[in-house]
Amino acid sequence: MPTYPQQVAKQLRVSRKSAYVWKAGGLEALRSKGPSGSPCRLTDQQVALVEPALDAGPAAHGWVEDQRWTLARVTALIEQLFRVSYTLGGTSYLLHRLGWSPQVPQRRAAERDEDAIATWVKENWPSVERPPGTRTRGSASRTKQASR
Repeated sequence: MPTYPQQVAKQLRVSRKSAYVWKAGGLEALRSKGPSGSPCRLTDQQVALVEPALDAGPAAHGWVEDQRWTLARVTALIEQLFRVSYTLGGTSYLLHRLGWSPQVPQRRAAERDEDAIATWVKENWPSVERPPGTRTRGSASRTKQASR
């Protein structure tokens, strides 16, 4: 039983145009063209040197105000080490390729007093919190407010 491009397109969830191109090109049209996108601007040897440089920390490369790698800092580091410019997006792709992921630091005051917070939650919060079921419905309309 012959297979029609429309059936192939439906089964593979691709456009009919793609299925017709594959049919016209035969097996050669189905071969992978390789990964899409721009090739990496760094050589394999340079990529291998990026991770040890990052492991050394920002202070080792002149950023002493805090110990966080930002995309801008990593981009500047790559340019400083290899004289190759990257966009922030390109730097992000490179870091993901190396297995690094974005980290969000916990933002807590150094003066934070956990005992005082626990006491406030236990003693004061019950008087501030509304009992369940006492909330009124809101309205997004400026002209017609919600009925109560």
